[in-house]
Amino acid sequence: MQINVLEYLERTVARVPDKLAYADEESGMTFREVSRAARAIGTFLAQEGFSREPVAVFMRKSPQAVAAFFGAVYGGDFYVPLDEEMPRHRIELIFQTLQPRIVLCDAATEETVRSFAFSGRVCRYEDLAAGPVDDAALAAIRSRAIDTDPIYIVFTSGSTGVPKGVVACHRSVLDYIESLSEVLRFDEDTVFGNQSPFYFDACLKELYPTIKFGATTWLVPRQKFSFPIQLVEFLNAHKINTICWVVSALTMISAFGVLDKVVPRYLRTVAFGSEVFPIKQFDRWRRALPDARFVNLYGPTETTGMCCYYEVDREFSPGDTLPIGRPFRNTEILLLDEHNQLAQPGEPGEICVRGTSLTLGYYRDFERTDAAFVQNPLNTAYHELIYRTGDIGRRNERGELEFLSRRDAQIKHMGHRIELGEIEVIVATCEGVKSCCALFDHDKKKIVLYYVGDLTPAALTAFLKEKLPRYMLPNVIEQLDTMPLTPNGKVNRVELRERYQARRR
Repeated sequence: MQINVLEYLERTVARVPDKLAYADEESGMTFREVSRAARAIGTFLAQEGFSREPVAVFMRKSPQAVAAFFGAVYGGDFYVPLDEEMPRHRIELIFQTLQPRIVLCDAATEETVRSFAFSGRVCRYEDLAAGPVDDAALAAIRSRAIDTDPIYIVFTSGSTGVPKGVVACHRSVLDYIESLSEVLRFDEDTVFGNQSPFYFDACLKELYPTIKFGATTWLVPRQKFSFPIQLVEFLNAHKINTICWVVSALTMISAFGVLDKVVPRYLRTVAFGSEVFPIKQFDRWRRALPDARFVNLYGPTETTGMCCYYEVDREFSPGDTLPIGRPFRNTEILLLDEHNQLAQPGEPGEICVRGTSLTLGYYRDFERTDAAFVQNPLNTAYHELIYRTGDIGRRNERGELEFLSRRDAQIKHMGHRIELGEIEVIVATCEGVKSCCALFDHDKKKIVLYYVGDLTPAALTAFLKEKLPRYMLPNVIEQLDTMPLTPNGKVNRVELRERYQARRR
């Protein structure tokens, strides 16, 4: 039985050592080179006494950063990806939580790392990766390893402003990668185009199947996502056939008419998630790539990436939303109502997850861990944890799961309970709207709508009056030149809320 993710790499190195594993516009690494660098880093960590502890990796996004991640795992530690595009204050908070004794950097990031109030060791990747390899020491580390040992920590936003460090273990990652690979049909001919920053768990969808199958991952430069034609040309230049992107990255291409000018002709698998895909934009992708498979993925970081999937197998009307389908193998979704009982068919309930996909909780934060990872209320016979996502869903008449909204996106307005996501779905059907986001001002009891598009706010208001009941109509509508996005490509609701508050003042 496989208990360590590095077994993927070791089997692949033995089979295709000189095949390109990871590449960007500046460099590439074969599986042999990734293995050699990772084992050298693991050897250094072992020799210096770093064991079963966090290793912060503060490097630019590159193939070498991936090798550094695996190096931390070879050393019996767990890696924590950091990046210069993260706000400085956020990095400082992460350091306070982690208290790491070592940070790995590269020539481009060393100066920034040393500017932080960090008392541990700062080591350059270039020095460690070229060092000696002690396979006997690495074998001794492996002999003591178990599948519930941590492998990484990624930090998500916390409601208190303090980031939460989600700790994943080998078992949950292995389970996830096996299920994801089966659903998306990865193989050794898969060529990934990675979009997500490494400090988000979304990058798991490319990094680990690559070493499992001997596939290849191209790291798409971040600046390409500001120039959609160049982005598609990059996909074609490297014959990328599989992408697992956030919805906003895909809608940026379709909303600006790029698919009418250039088509990503090698794409055969398009997986997407994190946000609702407007049907109008989705249909443009489907028309452009009639032979590709489109798969909607859903899952929070706390369940090791994605836990549900739906392969689009039928047509949808513009006002519909794509289902999130059904859970991966070895995972169960419970929809719990406000009384902690199973929601009735068609009725909404909180999406709760059970199975080995659950992570180990939040690093050095037992209180918030215990609030989110709780005893299954349906099981009164023995201890069994489930993760409460805070998302509201329901099952449709086909038995498919549908995502409705975040629990905190459900509002009470003019005596009616409203899902802000329902407003966004209708707005997205309007011709000329490229993207949108609905917020609620709880103090003034106003629905606020931001959108990017070619039509005026007055024209959009007239459209919505024909589509929405009066109590769901936005009270404030503002047109934007561009929609603010988080580093992971999601709509930046925090920035929009701050913009609205500044306008109120």
